Amino acid sequence: MPFVRLDTNQRIPEEKRASLCAALSRTCAETLGKPERYVMSVVQDQATILQGGVPGPAAFVEVRSIGGLSPSVNEALTQAICRLLAETLSIPGARVNVNLIDMPATHWGVDGSTFG
Repeated sequence: MPFVRLDTNQRIPEEKRASLCAALSRTCAETLGKPERYVMSVVQDQATILQGGVPGPAAFVEVRSIGGLSPSVNEALTQAICRLLAETLSIPGARVNVNLIDMPATHWGVDGSTFG
């Protein structure tokens, strides 16, 4: 049950927001080797974000997954997310922070129960 959330200070037009949300979902599913039907993705724009106390295009991306994360997967996923945000929102990779969290199955619930 991967989850990916993008918070950015950029304004994203509605029609672009949906395609970006889908692209994040697809990127996570493919890189983590999980079926996309289990991925939840969220895009939040126009957040107040400073990086190093400096304004400018920036993003914070959080990825949570029950398994599937490893040093090599984390590197590949971070690269893919940074590339996607550079292409779609013109945010330089140095201003994209990605937080990768491996969740225990007992700490993830859906439909009234947990996965563990």
